[in-house]
Amino acid sequence: MKFHLPSFLLGYTAGAGTVMLSKHLRPLLVELATAAYRFGDMVMSRTAIKQEDLEDLLAEAKARARRAANGHPQGQAEA
Repeated sequence: MKFHLPSFLLGYTAGAGTVMLSKHLRPLLVELATAAYRFGDMVMSRTAIKQEDLEDLLAEAKARARRAANGHPQGQAEA
């Protein structure tokens, strides 16, 4: 196999460029990952809140249905 200087230089430059660029890209990648985690936490928080709201709504509907089944008027709570 013959040594091809342009291919060698291209490969060497690509490797050196990757090393140099990675030192500058690391802070950017860390910031992007941090933003992604913050977004994920926000989504999980809002999902939990909405799930709790839905559970409250369903519990209220269930209580009204049980009161109606026991002969109490619709929409009035038992004292």
